Amino acid sequence: MNKSLLKARIFAGIALVLLTVAFTLPMVAFHGTLNKINEGKGEEVAPIAKTVWNFYNEGRYKSVTTPKEAHDNLEQMIKTSSEIGPASTPLWAVSLEAPNYPKDAFPEGIPVYFHFDGYSGEVHEMNTINHYVGMDPMWTGGTIEREIGSYALLLLSLGIIFFMAYNVKIFSYIMLIPAVLPIVFIADYSYWLYHFGHNLHDWGMFKIKPFMPTVFGDGKIAQFTTHSYPTTGFYILVAISVVSLLAYFAKQKAMKEMKV
Repeated sequence: MNKSLLKARIFAGIALVLLTVAFTLPMVAFHGTLNKINEGKGEEVAPIAKTVWNFYNEGRYKSVTTPKEAHDNLEQMIKTSSEIGPASTPLWAVSLEAPNYPKDAFPEGIPVYFHFDGYSGEVHEMNTINHYVGMDPMWTGGTIEREIGSYALLLLSLGIIFFMAYNVKIFSYIMLIPAVLPIVFIADYSYWLYHFGHNLHDWGMFKIKPFMPTVFGDGKIAQFTTHSYPTTGFYILVAISVVSLLAYFAKQKAMKEMKV
């Protein structure tokens, strides 16, 4: 086998494994589960969804209102009406600190984690804070992205398999899609931050001017100090991007050498 072609397949295989393990598998297995829970149909949650959620949420942040015995156990989380987030790996972490949220009660401030298919952390508390300044709850943003996320990643995984299996020129460009995923995520994330910060409602208890929330780094909003940084999933996304580019260039070289 052509060495460049072998490299392309190895790099694409790494991208496929990372994408599947961190995002596609937990998103597909947990798809629609939160809707069932929110509709009071917790008894209809599939065993596979419980198993996957328990595995992926091992050691992750849980709301301070969650009973300790319910941590990492979806069945108990449902029974105790605890705040439940997606199973997929979180991409970005945002937290707020303020004098009225003491460190002993909220040692990490008010943290929220952004996933491809939803949010986790102190989502209810964050929405309460947003309400005070006239901001919409977080679930009103990114609705289309959350709905199509699982299907889009499944199609992308299929595309990577085509890239590995067929030496057809058009398939060689497929790896450019996972290569730009970090940029796409940041662009979409920034857009929604801008949307929320510039579409404040009059019913807010505190009146503040439209603003752009901090995308990356530390910032200040009213009496809150904000922190916004990438977390595990984003670093995995960057790794996927790098190996996808390596796969693309290796495949381009192989196609030239094989004169395909």
